Amino acid sequence: MRSLRVSVAVLMLLLGSAGFGQEAAQAPFVAVIGTDGVQRVEITGGSYYFSPNHIVVKVNVPVVLVIKKAGGATPHSIFLKAPEAGIDFAVNLKTEPTNISFTPTKVGTYPFWCTKRAPLSSKSHKDHGMTGVLEVVD
Repeated sequence: MRSLRVSVAVLMLLLGSAGFGQEAAQAPFVAVIGTDGVQRVEITGGSYYFSPNHIVVKVNVPVVLVIKKAGGATPHSIFLKAPEAGIDFAVNLKTEPTNISFTPTKVGTYPFWCTKRAPLSSKSHKDHGMTGVLEVVD
């Protein structure tokens, strides 16, 4: 009986700490330059999160983001507008991967986010924490 109570308490603790848009802090994902000279990063977007949500790429090296939706009925997108750095895209996420190609031309930190909003909601997916950062380094 005691082990059942402990198991229930642990389960409640785990469930109570899980929340939408409260993805655990992730270490930066550093893109590796492939043999073809391209930096490829796979990103999944889901219930108010991107994974990875902090991406590091090299300046003046082509990048391909392979983005997909985790599943479910809620629509999501990814948006990053930094034309001064050669980065400018807005894409609706699908369960099938979509490639986003660009070559970053300026070192800096550029935020990205989901532009969607639930019907009748005052908060956007961005407000719920569906954000990330693309860091361009030398």
